[in-house]
Amino acid sequence: MNEPEDPPAPDIEETTATPVMQGVEVIEATLRTLPLAPGVYRMLDAKGDALYVGKARSLKKRVVAYTQVARLPERLRRMVFETRRMEVITTASEAEALLLEANLIKKLRPRFNIVLRDDKSYPWLVMTEDHPYPQIAKHRGERRKGASYWGPFASVWAVNQTLTALQRVFLLRSCRDTVFDSRSRPCLLHQIKRCSAPCVERVSREDYGALVREAKEFLSGGIPSIQKRLAREMEEAAERLEFERAASIRDRIRGLTHVQGKDRINLDGVNDADVVALHQMAGQSCVQVFFFRGGRNNGNRPFFLSHAKSEQPPEELLGAFLGQLYDDLPPPPLVLVSHDPADEALLTEALSLKAGRKVEIHRPQRGEKKSAVDHAATNAREAIERRMAEGAAQADLLSGVARVFDLPDTPERIEIYDNSHTMGTNAYGVMVAAGPSGFLKSAYRKYGIKGPAAGTPGVTPTGGDDFAMMREVFERRFGRALKEDPGREGEGWPDLVLIDGGAGQLSAARDILNEMGLHDIPLVGIAKGPDRDAGREWFHQTGKAPFQLPPRDAVLYYLQRLRDEAHRFAITTHRAGRSKAMVRSELDDVPGVGAAIKRKLLNHFGSARGVRMAGLEDLENCPGIGPAVARRIHGHFHPGAGTGRMGNA
Repeated sequence: MNEPEDPPAPDIEETTATPVMQGVEVIEATLRTLPLAPGVYRMLDAKGDALYVGKARSLKKRVVAYTQVARLPERLRRMVFETRRMEVITTASEAEALLLEANLIKKLRPRFNIVLRDDKSYPWLVMTEDHPYPQIAKHRGERRKGASYWGPFASVWAVNQTLTALQRVFLLRSCRDTVFDSRSRPCLLHQIKRCSAPCVERVSREDYGALVREAKEFLSGGIPSIQKRLAREMEEAAERLEFERAASIRDRIRGLTHVQGKDRINLDGVNDADVVALHQMAGQSCVQVFFFRGGRNNGNRPFFLSHAKSEQPPEELLGAFLGQLYDDLPPPPLVLVSHDPADEALLTEALSLKAGRKVEIHRPQRGEKKSAVDHAATNAREAIERRMAEGAAQADLLSGVARVFDLPDTPERIEIYDNSHTMGTNAYGVMVAAGPSGFLKSAYRKYGIKGPAAGTPGVTPTGGDDFAMMREVFERRFGRALKEDPGREGEGWPDLVLIDGGAGQLSAARDILNEMGLHDIPLVGIAKGPDRDAGREWFHQTGKAPFQLPPRDAVLYYLQRLRDEAHRFAITTHRAGRSKAMVRSELDDVPGVGAAIKRKLLNHFGSARGVRMAGLEDLENCPGIGPAVARRIHGHFHPGAGTGRMGNA
């Protein structure tokens, strides 16, 4: 199933010279003690590194083939040429040999094997079982006793989505036991209806246990029955005029409906399964895997296989991949594949042995399952295309940019601009830069939009006018550059400026630069295509008709990455500014109250309003707040009120 790959071919003289015969002699010496039993063999080079790991139904019959050098292809001759030692492990069956082979390949990464390039662990959901109020949380690494696990999930994003759904629908706590034990009032998650607040007994132990059972049923695929039960409970609560409880159950039903409608692909009637599709292109192989557990899509992940550049049979690649994929993952009952893997019967037996139950490998020919496999194959192809674009030499990409936009020279510095705001509030403009070494993170800049006149903090007088924001950003960026380097002799000047927008934005940006005397800076606008589809962007330049690039052009991918990086930086900058504005409170204006004291006050009183309304004695009783600080806080909110107690200064 996992044959050696094609390395660079040696010279003809080398394949028949003494070194090759030395490798044959090593193999022949090993053959004298090899049994006919199944097992795994390892070929090692002079340094002791593994060249190849193979499995066999009969070790002796399989290994003897390597001694017949004249019948071997060049790739196997090269492997025999480098062999200086062999190690053998016998197993009880060929299925066990296959599992051991996959484990050793993943661990040793022999260069003549097909190797799965994946060093990441998989995130899981864990629910504690050793606490009166079980906690639901993310988990990586080894499993521990006293907990239940669900997964795997393809990414942290996928497990976060499910965790959020569990909080919205089942109101389970996600805090650590230490936080749980120290709470004296509900946290923010309870206020936004994502936790039932068992820490302060807002829910009984019995009712919380019922929520835990429902969550386990949800994770096991019991969504329809849960939804019917919740609908019945909501109607009963409404009939008893318990409208607050009915509204709470309604919110849980909405959360459950939201979860059901999120998946792009679903497999009706399938509870646990993996969809595995292979795509090969230009000597590269990518396998895309979609994980389905409990009837829900747990996300997908691309895997790239390391092998020789020559095209390998897809059946052989997929067979090798599946063995290594399930080396550290429990196989699901059903594996849907794009190609029939080599040694399918043996692989099925091995996976069933590992899982402790029957595992089926199936290549669907029609229907919903076939559509799911085709969707995974499309994702695999797109992953290779992205990888090829990213792997292209940066210099070639920059040369391509110069060619596409008719630049006089290959650009050494490209600047990309974008902005972000929410209805004109917390508006920010950003600039990211890229060059021959990739993104120039130290050159990134963010500009809090001030507007043409003073006004409400965080709100632009222009109401979020993108043209006005672009003008302010350009004037601040290039105005400072002209002041510091009027002769434009430094390296901080762009050879190309990209903006997110079409002809209107391009014309406005050109006018701004012209007003500043920067007529010669090349400027390009990138406008999103119909339906904002990536790959169908229009490029705008002054004096030229708008044009598009071929959908799979490497330069197009590169320009998309530049645009997307600017958009990412703009969004994260805006969110950070918005969060900072949201967390600011009237406590920030109290002299001598820093972050630590502010945290203690909010934890004790629950809000800034609670602190403002508190009496002096209440403030003094707050843990960590001394009399002097308490008087200062009370005096800030109640000037001229005195201490309120006799005998106190």
